[in-house]
Amino acid sequence: MNDQNIARDLALVGAGYWGKNLARNFNLLGALHTLCDQNQATLDSYQADYTAVHKTSSFKEVLANGDIKKVAIAAPAALHFELVQAALLAGKDVFVEKPLCLDVRQGEELTKLAAAQGRILMVGHLLQYHPCVQKLQSMVNQGELGKLLYITSNRLNLGKIRQEENALWSFAPHDISVILSLAGHQLPDQVRCLGEAYLTNGVADTTLTTLKFHGDLRAHIFVSWLNPFKEQKLTVVGSEGMVVFDDTRPWNEKLLLHRQYLLWTNGQVPTPKKNTGEFVVVPESEPLREECRHFIESGHTRRAPRTDGGEGLRVLQVLHAAQQSLTHDGDGVCPAAALRLPVADYFVHPTALVDDGAVVGRGTKVWHFSHVMKGARIGERCVLGQNVNVDGGTVIGSNVKIQNNVSIYTGLVIEDDVFLGPSCVLTNVTNPRSQVNRQRLYEKTIIQRGATIGANATIVCGVTIGRYAFIGAGAVVTKDVPDYAMIVGNPGRQKGWMSRHGHVLKQPDSQGIMVCPESGYHYQIEKAESGKRKAESLRCLDLDENEALPAELAKGDRTYDEFKKQT
Repeated sequence: MNDQNIARDLALVGAGYWGKNLARNFNLLGALHTLCDQNQATLDSYQADYTAVHKTSSFKEVLANGDIKKVAIAAPAALHFELVQAALLAGKDVFVEKPLCLDVRQGEELTKLAAAQGRILMVGHLLQYHPCVQKLQSMVNQGELGKLLYITSNRLNLGKIRQEENALWSFAPHDISVILSLAGHQLPDQVRCLGEAYLTNGVADTTLTTLKFHGDLRAHIFVSWLNPFKEQKLTVVGSEGMVVFDDTRPWNEKLLLHRQYLLWTNGQVPTPKKNTGEFVVVPESEPLREECRHFIESGHTRRAPRTDGGEGLRVLQVLHAAQQSLTHDGDGVCPAAALRLPVADYFVHPTALVDDGAVVGRGTKVWHFSHVMKGARIGERCVLGQNVNVDGGTVIGSNVKIQNNVSIYTGLVIEDDVFLGPSCVLTNVTNPRSQVNRQRLYEKTIIQRGATIGANATIVCGVTIGRYAFIGAGAVVTKDVPDYAMIVGNPGRQKGWMSRHGHVLKQPDSQGIMVCPESGYHYQIEKAESGKRKAESLRCLDLDENEALPAELAKGDRTYDEFKKQT
């Protein structure tokens, strides 16, 4: 396909860290129609060379635009599934950066959806478009190396340290993709992976993965971002020769072939035949440019790309198996088994663990390095962020949002629609001692429907947090909290009332009525005798506390600052 015939009909979703490289290449090819990114500063950074390119922060706008036929996605991996799915359903051809998504079942769903919609689905496994790798694949396919014996790949650097995605998921997908292609696109029979987290708890900085294929072929992949020098080297060893692809070398020295590296004494004893090897020179071109051009050509010819959804799914199966093995200290895992597992109606990130015997509701998402223990009960549509631990015996309702670094201990009951902020602390023993076992004396703490616990707040056990109460960041709660109360400070004290939509309610009128600025709902203070004092409570006059919000009020469209300026 001549570059001059390329239509400007592609939208790039995610124009930041890696997206800028895709933007440059798609734009130079004349295909870039729209840049889409939620960060306005990122969009504003595209100046002189992108004046003809439309810029938007709305993905819905991209999907609705009939002039856009192709979508390239360079968003965080956690968003890949929903973005790819939406683009395919909108009738777009889709290119998505590696990995295809984070869940094998979802990957299978995307490949089936692409086929059903008659759409191109391509995964950005960049090494497959490197001319040196393509030459190496050709040499293997033509038998120049004889029978393949083993493959090793080192991808090492002292580079960007990730906080969520470990070295396996960050570095290894490209190498897995190439190794599977050299092995005839077959899945390995067994995967083992070992690694260690040195810098960030639970995020492996270095991993060593072993792939065992049917027959004698073996492969090893060593990745790390804790290495004093950069190394990107792939070695392929066959019975008649071996090739080293070193991507850190100058172009004409990247591919080194060693022919007939063994002498056989008496036809049986192998002796190394050392030689300097010969460089295999291939025409130079930018791999990313070739990858982008290949996606455009696939859309034009309607032929499956080299790294289509099926290829992306196989890589995802190997990654999933490697992560399982890493989690279980190197146990052997069969990648093909991932598609034979019962279909779960909830999502668990490969780095997370849900024990047998835990109950997890439909649509719930369990993210990076979280652990749900046997006996825990979690409702539908919940979100457990990074590094969340849920003990056995805890009960969590539906539509509960638990942010990063929160531990849910036995004895805690969390009702529907609760929000737990990052690193908030929830206890279950008032007087803990390491020397005194009080495992049967856990105290019950109840967080009632719709309540919010702010970041770094501490809830001392044995209390009840009322419905739609709002505990401010860093507050320490030592006693029961009424419905709708706003609690701040240490020790926590009530400083007012909060509406169901999370707004501070202003002074009541003469009838004792306060109005939420977002919903327009009316709230009234009620007083009741409580011992020697009159206790105050708040009641919503327009909606029962157990009723769901109407659809038009369940999604905010104005920021908190806008309401603050208004009042």
